[in-house]
Amino acid sequence: MSTGLGVARSWLYVPGHRGDLVAKALVGEAEAVVVDLEDAVAPGSKTEARGTVEALTDRARPLWVRMNAPDSPWGADDAAVLARAAVDGVRVPKAADPDAIARLADQLGHPLHLLLESALGVERAYALATAHPLVAALSLGEADLAADLRVADRGALEWARQRVVVACRAAGLPSPLAPVWTDLPDLDGLAADSRTARDRGFWGRSVIHPRQIPVVHAAFTTSDDDLARARALLASLDEAAAHGETAYRDADGRFVDPAVVAGARTVLDRAVPADPRETP
Repeated sequence: MSTGLGVARSWLYVPGHRGDLVAKALVGEAEAVVVDLEDAVAPGSKTEARGTVEALTDRARPLWVRMNAPDSPWGADDAAVLARAAVDGVRVPKAADPDAIARLADQLGHPLHLLLESALGVERAYALATAHPLVAALSLGEADLAADLRVADRGALEWARQRVVVACRAAGLPSPLAPVWTDLPDLDGLAADSRTARDRGFWGRSVIHPRQIPVVHAAFTTSDDDLARARALLASLDEAAAHGETAYRDADGRFVDPAVVAGARTVLDRAVPADPRETP
């Protein structure tokens, strides 16, 4: 089973104490599922939510779990369960201390997806990305970050978004996931923000309701035209190589050099099945 990172377009959060919803999500349209033990679960339901995770075995989707912050009252119990759970990875909220992340990675033995939700977390993005070989992804938790930065204008978070993109690529990690869109009725806003995120270096998005999934899939699906252009460009490499050229103009007049070739390969790598329910 793939972890889904860098491939899956939609990552659906599901409350861990709702085993019925978790089972439904695992056969639904989301390409990856995140069982939530944190914000969506009240303190009195944390034990039940952990039980849901322990019972999970077979699934046809990448399965991750968002634990409670390691230094929270529930973090140690979450970690004890997750260390023996059959999951593809663990999302770690409130990540800010690289040493603490390294210790957690050693304890869990699973890939970690770190959520940066504070000014300190963003400031330490690269240090966190390289804290341990099991750190597999970074993302922003924008609601918490906005509160920590004391900003009301989400445009103020654009710098933080690009900081995470740069940190991920500098550390050799997949492109980061776009954060959740909390305005459920505003699907047009979700679509526009997702397209912007895609064009600025993100791939895929966390969602909090199934109605958001088709919108996110559309935004992060490579178009047929883009695929055709990428394939044609790569096909032109053979002819250029025969003439000993590494930088040239193709039949469409495009200037082609190694950087352009790398971009075309990324387009093809991100091509996904037409049916979003297929395992990425």
